[in-house]
Formats: sequence, structure tokens, C-alpha cells
Amino acid sequence: MYSNAKKKIEFLIDYFSTVMPEAKTELNYNNTYQLLIAVVLSAQCTDKRVNLVTPEIFKHFPTIDSMAQTNFETLFPLIKTISYPNNKTKHLIEACKIIMLNFNGEIPLNIQDLMLLPGVGRKTANVITSVIDKQPNMAVDTHVFRVSKRIGIVPKSASTPLDVELALIKIIPQNLVHIAHHWFILHGRYICKAIRPNCNVCGIQSICTFYKKANKQILKN
Repeated sequence: MYSNAKKKIEFLIDYFSTVMPEAKTELNYNNTYQLLIAVVLSAQCTDKRVNLVTPEIFKHFPTIDSMAQTNFETLFPLIKTISYPNNKTKHLIEACKIIMLNFNGEIPLNIQDLMLLPGVGRKTANVITSVIDKQPNMAVDTHVFRVSKRIGIVPKSASTPLDVELALIKIIPQNLVHIAHHWFILHGRYICKAIRPNCNVCGIQSICTFYKKANKQILKN
């Protein structure tokens, strides 16, 4: 399966370059600070919900410094409708304090430094660096994990997000990693859904391991 991964990637690049030539995050943001806030809030929460909340947050706290200077009681009411609001409120304030103290108020654009910030794991760091700076970093969320496994472009042994990330980085051209991340997310969100994937309208049936197995099962029955 994995031996054909590079051929499948070539097909996917041709396909997604046609149907999603300008794929991008569905989170609303105007600068690196706003993206950081939005991505931290998006953990285990929908982009749609985050986009409903962030305008008011950015209105009250338009800069890193203003966020660093606020307190839990002031910020929490603006975040309470987001999943895990207690932790995220604390993380955002502390992260901005660290940025002000340790990075002169500038959000670092490298994985190691970003992961020093509360609420920022590898996935979040990969998102920020790939979106803002087009670095060849692959953020593996549930959609990327599911889609890449179903298509059969990562080995069966890839059982963790890091496994999948490293496997994808090996086979996707470096200059396309940042957009491939969005291709997989959007495909997983709207076509290759976790439950009842829309295989009938999927344009990559011909190379999808999941689709071929499902068809074989139907024929057997």
C-alpha cells in the first residue's frame, strides 16, 4: 500500500490543485496574534464556533500586550462558549505574557519556541508556521489523520499524529506541504467524513484504499 504512496500523492496534487487551488484555513484572522488565539481556541472545537467568539475577543484585546495584561475574570466571559474555557482562558493570558517577556512581544515562528507557550502543542505550532510563513510543517488533526490513512498514503504502522506527520512530510513536495494540510482538512470535513463519508461524490475514489475495500465488501454481500 505505502509503496504506491508517491504515485497517489501525484494524483492528489493534480486533483486538489484543480478543485482547491487556494485552500486555506477557515479560521478568521488578520495577523499572527489573531491566528494564535484562534488556533488555541479551536482545539476540540469547531472553526465555526471559534469564528463566532473571536471578533469580540479581538475587539477587547487587539494586541498581545493587552491580552497579557488582562485577567481570568475579564477574559473568561468571552470564551465560556468554547470547549475547555477555563484552561484556554489561562493559556491565552499566560502565552501572551511569555511572548512579551521572552520574545519582545513578537510571536516566534519556529516550532520549538512556539511549543514553549501554554496551550500550544506541536499541531498548533505547525498550523501557525505553515499558515503564516508557509513553512513545510504538517499539522495532523483528526481530519488529516483519517483522510491520509483511508487513502493509503501513510503506512498502516502510522498509529499516532506524529507518525502520520513524518510519513506525509516524506512524500509531499516541500513547497506544497503548507497547502496540502488544508486540502486534507477540507476534504475530511466535507467529503471524507468520519461517519458516512460521501464516497459517491469523491473525486479520488480511484486511488482510495478505503473506497476499494468498501466496494469489495458490498460485492461480497
